[in-house]
Amino acid sequence: MELIVTEKNNAARRIADILSEGGATTDTTAGVNVYEWGGRRCIGLSGHVVGVDFPPEYSDWRDVEPAELVHADVVKEPTQEDIVNALQRLAREADSVVIATDYDREGELIGKEAYELVREVNEEAPIQRVRFSSITDNEVTSAFADPDDVDFDLAAAGEARQIIDLVWGAALTRFLSLSARQMGEDFISVGRVQSPTLKLIVDKEREIEAFEPDDYWELFADLAKEDVEFEAQYFYEGEDGNEAERVWDEDAAERAFSVLREAGEAVVESVSRRTRSDDPPAPFNTTQYIRAAGSLGYSAGRAMSIAEDLYTAGYITYPRTDNTVYPEDLDERDLLSEFEQTVFGDDAETLLGRDDLSPTEGDEETTDHPPIHPTPDFPDRNKLSEDEWEVYELVVRRFFATLAEPAVWQHLRVVADADGESLKANGKRLLEEGYHAVYPYFNTTENYVPDVDEGEHVDLTDPRMEAKQTQPPRRYGQSRLIETMEDLGVGTKSTRHNVIEKLYDRGYIEGDPPRPTTLAKAVVEATEEYADLVVSEQMTSELEGDMTAIAEGEKSLDEVTAESREILDRVFDELTDSREEIGDHLRDSLKADKTLGECPECGDTLLVRRSRTGSYFVGCDGYPECRFTLPLPSTGEPLVLEETCEEHGLHEVKMLAGRDTFVHGCPLCAAEEAEESEDRVIGACPECGAEEGGELAIKQLQTGSRLVGCTRYPDCDYSLPLPRRGDIEITDTYCDEHDLPELVVHDGDDDEPWELGCPICNYEEYQERQRKQGVEALDGIGPATAEKLEEAGIEDVGDLASADADELAETVSGVSEENVREWQAQAD
Repeated sequence: MELIVTEKNNAARRIADILSEGGATTDTTAGVNVYEWGGRRCIGLSGHVVGVDFPPEYSDWRDVEPAELVHADVVKEPTQEDIVNALQRLAREADSVVIATDYDREGELIGKEAYELVREVNEEAPIQRVRFSSITDNEVTSAFADPDDVDFDLAAAGEARQIIDLVWGAALTRFLSLSARQMGEDFISVGRVQSPTLKLIVDKEREIEAFEPDDYWELFADLAKEDVEFEAQYFYEGEDGNEAERVWDEDAAERAFSVLREAGEAVVESVSRRTRSDDPPAPFNTTQYIRAAGSLGYSAGRAMSIAEDLYTAGYITYPRTDNTVYPEDLDERDLLSEFEQTVFGDDAETLLGRDDLSPTEGDEETTDHPPIHPTPDFPDRNKLSEDEWEVYELVVRRFFATLAEPAVWQHLRVVADADGESLKANGKRLLEEGYHAVYPYFNTTENYVPDVDEGEHVDLTDPRMEAKQTQPPRRYGQSRLIETMEDLGVGTKSTRHNVIEKLYDRGYIEGDPPRPTTLAKAVVEATEEYADLVVSEQMTSELEGDMTAIAEGEKSLDEVTAESREILDRVFDELTDSREEIGDHLRDSLKADKTLGECPECGDTLLVRRSRTGSYFVGCDGYPECRFTLPLPSTGEPLVLEETCEEHGLHEVKMLAGRDTFVHGCPLCAAEEAEESEDRVIGACPECGAEEGGELAIKQLQTGSRLVGCTRYPDCDYSLPLPRRGDIEITDTYCDEHDLPELVVHDGDDDEPWELGCPICNYEEYQERQRKQGVEALDGIGPATAEKLEEAGIEDVGDLASADADELAETVSGVSEENVREWQAQAD
């Protein structure tokens, strides 16, 4: 029997389907799916099924000094025991084994892990490796016809990263967390790549905070020829001899404005025309794909998750690549022809009509994977989520764009004189649409300026002077941050988007573009002052280079990990003497991030706190002397905003819950509103109404939530959810089945009211929809992601809502903690 091992179950099923020509059957071994046909069996892993960790004696944070972790042994332990058991059961019976994991550093390491698990139970069977860049019939069949060996050097580079990141992350995280007395789920996370990335964000915020704006003025007027108006801007010759539009002296601006106001007309001094070629973009590598997906509103992590699903389904090539040059063996014309009978058919036929289909090329050419492009396998649109289809179309159209003609713009520049003051107007018109016809993601806005002649008089109307200020630097968007990390050599194409997600998950950044929290600034300040190597992008970049050297056989794993431990020794030499100062600094910052304002009962400070059960609330810093508390919503994680309540002076609170993030506002206002609101009874409680006289009422809770609940609470806890926002109208129409009035929700003057109907019927219908649709009922989960979640034991929305976000993200490849929390917020 030949055993084939893939990286994921859906890849195993697809490869089995290709190699068996649709004849594979499905069975289970140790509860894991196995695909079988003609003497072959195929099993999918779940990414890494073994992980690196410290031995158990290092697990107690209080008994082990963080510095002891620097030179501690690292062991490998199964993280997916069911899959490991299934793999080894099959391996015992195998006559030969083929590793078919993804072809990159991480995939090679996963393949090596599988290799070692096989060798533990079978020392005789030959083990080979196949590599492909897309899971399509042609590539998979060709790869299996020409197998190779496992690249142990490439795998060692991935293993070195695992070990180095474990040692750095664990040792420094424990040190800072213990110093700040932050234990449990609220520990302070530090990482080899995470910390330099955080410093980039904090440094940018420092630039913004230190920025002092300068005043300047700009002047405009409308010029008109035969009732056709066009805008012109005042300019002058600056000190460097170049044109300048910004006037830095207000008196000078007023003088120029006075002239324009009195002029009434202007004389055309010069007219210049030129055409400019607008070249098509280069093929997608990972970074440029993330940038393009970001312009459509996708976070870096979400963009990569979708791309990985499309790759595994066979619709696009491998999405982790630095390459921007199509390989010589790619027949662009053949691939284009596959789209003739699809919704992209018109564009494909237009491109096929070109005599020369020479694709564009970028600056980076590698030999591992091609740039990201569609495969010949066209998806059924109904089987993709809206997000998946939108990203797939982006990839298709980028491929089309690289084969299209340049666009051609005509530029017209008019310079006019108004009583000695100069005005200019710049028009542009798209003469030839070129690649824009197939790639509508770039701006093609035209600016019309009519044809005028030198010496011609034109009317001057509506002169205006605008006072402005210089603006601070812009924060990094996620895609721009990833580009900067790439330029500095921080992280890799496979890890950068995950690093950003971790910063969100750990509460270091919020919003988009990301903005650092007070804790983030404190961590960076502490490490800069006491151990700047922790946030040094140069050190991280050098270690990345060392790991590349391992992959190329120039250095060994032991050599590089030993060097990284020596660097960490130096870091701890600097940190240990300043432990108390670091702890004080971090604790002060942690408190500042959670402070709402003055306690109304004792005058001490109100803080956001977390209970032992994990829920959040507002409590007084004077506890236990003062026991004043306020509840917070159960959905999301609280973020204290800069805005304050006019009535109570407390900072408002936002609940971060992915797409369902909302502003809770002042917690004291919410509590007082609930106290003042009266329950509105709508009928008998179906649980206890007959025997105990309980009634259902619309209730406003101090958390800001609303529900239909029994008036006998807590003796009867029957309840039904209601929308958080909007005015609820109780109608005169009653439900025949439950004898309850139908409800209507009015949310804004311009919105159609939501006819909620009978609250019991509405909730039952919702539960039935969720039961039928499973997790695909949630935004952002398509069939491929639903399948991966099902493999992890998540079969419905209830399973997802109760899952541990961190554990699920680690288990399911391509799904981040941020993704899980977004879905859980929807589920709630």
